[in-house]
Amino acid sequence: MKQGLFMALVIVLTLAIAIAIFSYVLGDPSNFKDGAKREEPNNLMGMVYTGGIIVPILISLTLINVTIVFERLFSLKKAGGKGSTPKFLKNVGGLIEERKVDEAIEACDGQQGSLANVIRSGLERYKIVVGDSKMEAEKQIAEVQRAIEEATMLETPLLERNLIVLSTVASIATMFGLLGTVIGMIRAFRAMAKAGAPDAIGLAIGISEALINTAGGLVAAILGIVFYNYFVNKVDAFTYMIDEASYSMVQMLGLKK
Repeated sequence: MKQGLFMALVIVLTLAIAIAIFSYVLGDPSNFKDGAKREEPNNLMGMVYTGGIIVPILISLTLINVTIVFERLFSLKKAGGKGSTPKFLKNVGGLIEERKVDEAIEACDGQQGSLANVIRSGLERYKIVVGDSKMEAEKQIAEVQRAIEEATMLETPLLERNLIVLSTVASIATMFGLLGTVIGMIRAFRAMAKAGAPDAIGLAIGISEALINTAGGLVAAILGIVFYNYFVNKVDAFTYMIDEASYSMVQMLGLKK
């Protein structure tokens, strides 16, 4: 629910900002030779304005990309926890080898990262099962492994959150760019089809609209694809590290898979 509300707010705010930029920044009369008529741009901002109604949508999609990128950078930094991860693993590993389970759990609480949460879940379950003399070794192994897997399943969605948004924006940005291109070409051909001399201004605006939307769609798509792949690789590396650390923890506790 919170995630849906967050994305709804992002979409509404970015669209409002995009419309404001389009109307009052790009559409400022000073960006055009003919002033308020806004048909003959004299700079890049005026040229972008001639891209038409699709431009605010493309600006909004780009702003959504930027928002998600910053949100993911902050979230992954938070998931990494406090301090150096290798140092944390070395410290916890030493405590586990000495069977100082309570101290290892306290170290996990202090680290406050996703990896620490998974290790802590395994250690807490270990404390429970190791004191049960009636439980067979195989069941103890299964219980510790199940606790680790459950904790990993809870942490993974947090690491992957909003990545689908980047992928979706990259896809639809290209589609909107093509839509704007088609609209611009229709306007250009309409200007050429006029009886007598072609409408030079209309032809120029149509071609400009087509090219601006193509460029805008590609910018938003490239931004989304690059950061989507970057974050996917980061999440894959992080989950691999969690798996390796969890396996090592089980081995150090003397429980073999």
